[in-house]
Amino acid sequence: MPSVDTPETPTPGLPRISVVIPCYNEEATVLELLGRVRATPVEIHEIIAVDDGSSDQTAALLESADIPGLHVLRHDHNQGKGAALRTAFAAVSGDIVIIQDADLEYDPAEYPGLIDPILKNRADVVFGSRFMGGGPHRVVYFWHMVANRLITLASNMLTNLNLTDVETCYKVFRSDILAQITVEENRFGFEPEITAKVAKLNPRIFEVGISYYGRTYEEGKKIGWRDGFRAIYAILKYNLFR
Repeated sequence: MPSVDTPETPTPGLPRISVVIPCYNEEATVLELLGRVRATPVEIHEIIAVDDGSSDQTAALLESADIPGLHVLRHDHNQGKGAALRTAFAAVSGDIVIIQDADLEYDPAEYPGLIDPILKNRADVVFGSRFMGGGPHRVVYFWHMVANRLITLASNMLTNLNLTDVETCYKVFRSDILAQITVEENRFGFEPEITAKVAKLNPRIFEVGISYYGRTYEEGKKIGWRDGFRAIYAILKYNLFR
């Protein structure tokens, strides 16, 4: 059974912020990441962490974490990022939902800028873009950057959006928009899938420049070339056949 702490009482008049965190074998970073989420200047209503069948100590660390508002859910075997987010989305109770990876590639200090267009009633969905400025960027893999840009281009051609970073972790939603979407992809095909489904709802979409502290495969990076092919499949499937 998941351990559930009571969410903090939100300040009257402010929207409740839910942070959802898919976790798989992130024992080296997950506690620091949770601390950073709690330290962000944004008032957090709840954190929903889904352990996706980790084979290391991630699940144990989550269960033992003394973090206000933390909900821990578990999969008995690894299913993928999309599956973990599907589980998390079903449990959210906030008004705004932020997707946060469990590694340290994305900094929760970015939350104020990410939610600002929604708070000002200018946006319903916000993408945090690694390719439109923002803060510092670690220099890592050239071909990953090329693949990201090609996937974003292919997605934009079918959604008629002008996004710069479809594959970004940081996607922020008004919960009433998210409630209209059913996630089907289990792995990283989630990114182009949800972009296609968001586009079909025709909400107000903004992008915000973010920093990026990418990691190497030796440091635990998981996405690979097979996921790139799946992303193209997902772009075609969810834009043309759904």
